Amino acid sequence: MNEFKNFIIRYRGAIIGLIVAIILLALKIYKLIIWLIVIAAGMFAGNYIQNNKEYVKSKVKNWIDRI
Repeated sequence: MNEFKNFIIRYRGAIIGLIVAIILLALKIYKLIIWLIVIAAGMFAGNYIQNNKEYVKSKVKNWIDRI
């Protein structure tokens, strides 16, 4: 019994993560999470491009010239 208790204490983070992952998969919430990540990445990219417009223009121009 002590070995089982030590196992649970040692790997409780992984066990909790497993339970949360099973719940997310069962409820198909993972689709929402993927959409939120894509939206956040788009927002980050848009903000970066807006704040570094000249740098991005030169990089895109150099990339197009190589093609």
